[in-house]
Amino acid sequence: MRSDALRKGLERAPHRSLLKAMGYTNEEIARPLVGIAHAHNEIIPGHIHLDRIVAAVKDGVRMAGGTPIAFATIGVCDGLAMNHQGMKYSLASREVIADSVEIVAMAHPFDALVMVPNCDKVTPGMLMAMLRVNIPALMVSGGPMLTGRFRGKDVHLVSVFEGVGRVRANTMSMDELHELEEKACPGCGSCAGMFTANSMNCLAEAIGLALPGNGTIPAVAAARIRLAKHAGMAVMNLLSENIRPRDIATTAAFENAMAVDMALGCSTNTVLHVPAIAREAGVDLPLSSFNEVSAKAPHLCSLIPGGPHSLQQLDEAGGVPAVMHELCKSEAGLNLEVMTATGKTLRENLEGVRSYDAEVIRPVSNPYHQVGGIAVLYGNLAPDGAVVKQSAVADEMLTHRGPARVFDSEAEAQAAILDGRIKSGDVVVIRYCGPKGGPGMPEMLSPTAAIIGMGLGKSVALITDGRFSGGTQGACIGHVSPEAAEGGPIALVAEGDEIVIDIPKHQLELRVAAAELEKRRAGWQAPAPRITTGYAARYARMVTSGSTGAVLE
Repeated sequence: MRSDALRKGLERAPHRSLLKAMGYTNEEIARPLVGIAHAHNEIIPGHIHLDRIVAAVKDGVRMAGGTPIAFATIGVCDGLAMNHQGMKYSLASREVIADSVEIVAMAHPFDALVMVPNCDKVTPGMLMAMLRVNIPALMVSGGPMLTGRFRGKDVHLVSVFEGVGRVRANTMSMDELHELEEKACPGCGSCAGMFTANSMNCLAEAIGLALPGNGTIPAVAAARIRLAKHAGMAVMNLLSENIRPRDIATTAAFENAMAVDMALGCSTNTVLHVPAIAREAGVDLPLSSFNEVSAKAPHLCSLIPGGPHSLQQLDEAGGVPAVMHELCKSEAGLNLEVMTATGKTLRENLEGVRSYDAEVIRPVSNPYHQVGGIAVLYGNLAPDGAVVKQSAVADEMLTHRGPARVFDSEAEAQAAILDGRIKSGDVVVIRYCGPKGGPGMPEMLSPTAAIIGMGLGKSVALITDGRFSGGTQGACIGHVSPEAAEGGPIALVAEGDEIVIDIPKHQLELRVAAAELEKRRAGWQAPAPRITTGYAARYARMVTSGSTGAVLE
């Protein structure tokens, strides 16, 4: 046992004494020691209930003969961090989470690990740490929030962001907005919809590092507690069989996950996180691989925010296993021989699985779109790529050309949108918001939601070297690489330049002569860092491009 280094022999008497100081008995010390990394706190709705999930995992570990030992890490609520200085620290928190879990798991030689995250950066951060440490492990999330109800309609957090734009457009009153904010987020869980947190929790299941149901069982359901207990028992089985994360997270497993990503219409942030997780497993996933999978994997689920269906409905329809079962019939197919956290192959997991709602999970013969939910665009404006959630783009905006309206910060763009200065046909460009320039590649939910709320979702595009919340819908193109702070072409765009977007052809072009761009480049100077002290300053110096997952060098 790995934990023998902590507890066995004459020289470990002081170590045993420290364990006994916390109340552990000789019997508990003799059993396999299972670390439970969690992010329970009282500032994130998706985490407020994780203490109950952790307690259930502990029950499962004990039932299977192990000793559970919980420890905590940090988390950031992207919704609360949105549209102010806090968003510069959101993506950057992923690396701290990964590092902190790695530190605790290496300093204290656990025999196995269970990860208990729930929100945007916490799930990928914990998965990254799991693959670094590479001892028997799996993940169980806190589950999605239920949708709220407002005047007979399903609502969620993004409904409130869009409500701000509606108030400015005089299509909603302040009293209605106050009523909406009371009802949009009815309880604990990761924000309702196929936003980033739920996307990553579903993809953890698709990779095989979480049990079936991890991505979709509601946070408030008793089934979520049962799942956590099963996770505690399952990790003990992984330990007995010596099945490790890198045995599960193979190239084939990541290809399966990308196909599920396309079928579900997941958040564009998966294009940052999945390559970063794969990197820790020693798997190379170039940005172009997402287009290759998207061409073969149809879009089968129309989920909030781009469609009408909730995570609860997806769960009722059969969840991720049912989506994977349907994908087996597509051109993309799936590799069914990969190992999973159940201790069984994917083929075994999918035996007897079916879809219970052909509208929530459409058959491959009748998809919502023939191609997957995400597209990577290239062109002289994004030589290294840019990312769009094409499944959430209105048909009339799949191709678009218009004048650039250029802003060097999110706040300036947000003010222009809400003041009515953005007109139909415009292409809003927000730059110096990449991993280095932001720093931290801040999400742009406020301006994108304002565009929708102002009634411009079918006539205005937005392009940025920053990124978007999974709650974003519309012709919103992010991750433009190279970013402006590194002298990428987006730094050279001038007010009024024509920009051409062709999502079906994966093209993003700036209609300016090469000679003119070179002239502008000669006069360009790198901006001064926006943050010069502390973690964010160190992060900006070390982070790589969004096209490579914004990992640290």
